[in-house]
Amino acid sequence: MTDVTAARAFLAGFAACTGLDPPSPTPTRYLWTDAFAVCTLFGLGDPDSRDLALRLIDQVHAVLGRHRDDDDRTGWLSGLPEEEGARHPTVGGLRIGKPLPERRPGERFDDRLEWDRDGQYYHYLTKWMHALCRASAVTGDPVHAARAVELVKAVHQAFVAAPGRMYWKVSVDRSRPLVASMGQHDPLDGLITYAEVQAASGADLSQESADLAGMLSGIALATDDPLGTGGLLFDADRVAGLTAGGRAPLGSLLAPVLEAAFVGATAFAQSGSLRQPAECRLAFRELGLAVGLHGLEQIRSALETAPSAFPESDRMRRRVAAFEAHMPLAGAIEGFWLEPQNRAASTRTNHREINEVTLAASLAPNGFLTV
Repeated sequence: MTDVTAARAFLAGFAACTGLDPPSPTPTRYLWTDAFAVCTLFGLGDPDSRDLALRLIDQVHAVLGRHRDDDDRTGWLSGLPEEEGARHPTVGGLRIGKPLPERRPGERFDDRLEWDRDGQYYHYLTKWMHALCRASAVTGDPVHAARAVELVKAVHQAFVAAPGRMYWKVSVDRSRPLVASMGQHDPLDGLITYAEVQAASGADLSQESADLAGMLSGIALATDDPLGTGGLLFDADRVAGLTAGGRAPLGSLLAPVLEAAFVGATAFAQSGSLRQPAECRLAFRELGLAVGLHGLEQIRSALETAPSAFPESDRMRRRVAAFEAHMPLAGAIEGFWLEPQNRAASTRTNHREINEVTLAASLAPNGFLTV
């Protein structure tokens, strides 16, 4: 079975068990997983996968753009009338899709429960913006990029708490913070995503971008979380592609982001995590790193194509070359999670869909990594 064949099989299982295909009247949608699925389906390149990706986009908007069935509120999160809301499904943001309703005003904060409560996550919303940009590029339909712009406008003000700070999680109606601390990579991820959305749509997001750029000074980007390191590599890949293609002047970001990713990849390689049994590991966190590692060839190509666009381009080429020592990590992670007994162990932690979609994204990475 080829990697692409396996990716198709995992995505077909995901579509069936979440109520996408065959369609269910009560589908289960989760924004992070759905963003990876949309991009990977587009990357497979066949008409059936493209159709499934577009159906998934519509279903995400119809489910996560509206209030929950167990909420006293009804209709679109934006509050727009039914038909207008359907034309602009992202102007109220999008729910996460967690199993429990969000914490009510005045309700005691419980750190453990908060992970299972609904709301809006900034770092999930930026992944969906990326998915909409991919949809616009693949289909040639500007409505997807326009909805990404509407999503930026809807959520930016809600998450940017004050000069230099962002909230990590806000309420479904975007009126209050649910987790007031700032995600380590949220300003960086947002800045690069806004540049991607601006390039895809032609919209002016300069003020929103300036808000986030002002937060980057002094933030330590390196992390020992493999998913976070994979996210840095994804960000570096987008910086390289947008800059080399002349679509966004982000070249100065490549060196700090790539250096931080190298620190994280080195820490993971030395941690011994890959020697742990499946019950002690989370597939999607490791596979996030594997996806990011697959983007290094595109970064190398950008540095060779447009070296003058990147400060310290020679040093960055050497850094990319040094990543060769870590490339076997991607194959080792994929190989481990391709083993049925290891995936069976991971499903007991209630992460089956996100694990298998991220595995599909790593096996067929161009769909997610393409800018």
